[in-house]
Amino acid sequence: MRVAVLATGGKDSALALYKVLNEGHEVACLATMIPLREDSWMFHYPNIRLVDLFAEAAEIPLVKAETSGVKEKEVEDLKSLVAGLNVDGLVSGAIASEYQKKRVEKICRELRLKCLAPLWHKEPLGILKEILNLQFEVIMTGVYAYGFGQEWLGRKIDEAAVDALIELNKQYGVSLVGEGGEYETLVLDAPFFKKKIVVVHAEKVWKGQSGYYLINEAKLANK
Repeated sequence: MRVAVLATGGKDSALALYKVLNEGHEVACLATMIPLREDSWMFHYPNIRLVDLFAEAAEIPLVKAETSGVKEKEVEDLKSLVAGLNVDGLVSGAIASEYQKKRVEKICRELRLKCLAPLWHKEPLGILKEILNLQFEVIMTGVYAYGFGQEWLGRKIDEAAVDALIELNKQYGVSLVGEGGEYETLVLDAPFFKKKIVVVHAEKVWKGQSGYYLINEAKLANK
């Protein structure tokens, strides 16, 4: 099937992309919405513009559009972007968010596209372990839940980080995969990357109980 993959540069959309590639689907392009506000209901905000490097590293065409980030209006903005694509299906990295999945499904129904969500209702710890086993290189780019501190910003998701996330889940109910918006990520390397992303310069921005890892400069390097 010829598909477009909703991509943010984060771990969930990257793993969903890996799975549809592995299943033999033709990925025509990555589709990305650039929210103009931090509190978008549907889309990543910190470092979203690095999705250009993500697409270049994967050697997959990228189509993108800006959205106001206003609830529901941003869904219509996504529909407008997808409507112009020559594809049969749309892939999302949704795991447990009914809000996200129902809106993507609505777009697919209206545009008569197949809706693929390869991570839907997968066990969260299993997803993290799969990312580790496949040797994805993933860093934390934003933390928004009680229990996280500044030390998480820019932290690589490795076995120690997964163990720490399990503890945060036990103590504070933090989703292991950040499905409730507790944290956001950036993939620096993946099995389907032809090159890897290298962070050249970044800074930690902390406000009260949350913060993000602002990547000011990044580049591609040979693997």
